[in-house]
Amino acid sequence: MEQFRFQSLEQLPETLRGAVVAIGNFDGVHRGHQAVLNTALGYARDHDCPAMVLTFEPHPRQLFRPDVPLFRITPAAMKADILRSMGFDGVIEMPFTRDFAQLTADEFVDRVLVGGLAARQVVTGFDFHFGKNRQGGPAFLMEAGETRGFHVTLVDAFRDADAEVVSSSRVRARLHDGDLAGANVLLGYRYRVEAEVVRGKQLGRTLGFPTANMALADDAVLRHGIYAVRFIRADGSIHDGVASFGRRPTVDEDGAALLETYVFGLDEEIYGETCTVAICAFLRGEEKFESLDALTAQMKADEAEARAILADLEPIGALDAALIFGARDG
Repeated sequence: MEQFRFQSLEQLPETLRGAVVAIGNFDGVHRGHQAVLNTALGYARDHDCPAMVLTFEPHPRQLFRPDVPLFRITPAAMKADILRSMGFDGVIEMPFTRDFAQLTADEFVDRVLVGGLAARQVVTGFDFHFGKNRQGGPAFLMEAGETRGFHVTLVDAFRDADAEVVSSSRVRARLHDGDLAGANVLLGYRYRVEAEVVRGKQLGRTLGFPTANMALADDAVLRHGIYAVRFIRADGSIHDGVASFGRRPTVDEDGAALLETYVFGLDEEIYGETCTVAICAFLRGEEKFESLDALTAQMKADEAEARAILADLEPIGALDAALIFGARDG
């Protein structure tokens, strides 16, 4: 597979220079971001040229406000996977260092957009600011494009059905509050997590429900409970399943939180494989049962409910369709 993620302008092959470039942090790649990104893809198709994304790692807030925790909805690798699914040709994850933050707006334009990318067109949000002390704004960028030979398109804020601006902070808030359905509507696809499959205590196997166990990041905001999910393996195959996220109060109340997915029809060991779980629907909260028999009976009911939900699942939109409805194997 050709390289898709680039951590410096020097890595960029000549074939990807002269692209339409979408610029932003795009944490979550939510529907507001998609308005910018799809605009860039449309122009790239019109001009028959590459479509690229320029983003920044780590998130600038982590550099300027390291004492304030920032939950990343889509870490860099996951964000890149989503951008690839949308149809982009590559993403440049510019290292956001103190030196980079000191570039003036002119230096950013000359070194990054012109010298590094040879951008044909730049697409970004209407409030994009850049350069030292955020000195470059939309008007500056448009004037710079006129004098340096690239076109600039600014995309207005995208609003939901209630006329509220769709933002990463709103997605984080809904996830934090346990409103999975609301978060998924703002995202335009099912919220997803990604981690390596690790060995657990294998209790599920003895109960007839072998699970793929994943330890999520400490700042994971997913509500503890049971979910209908789609499980995406490293080879791209997609399987239905039912997952539990929490501390397993019936058998291991003091253990670390784990995401444990019973993947329907998967009977091979996948330890060490990095997989993605798309969280499709919340079934119930985490409970402590009086016995393993009671737990097993509830797990069977959860499986049946998850199968029914997933059998009738409809895509939220085009991106959701591309991410969890294509080339299904399970």
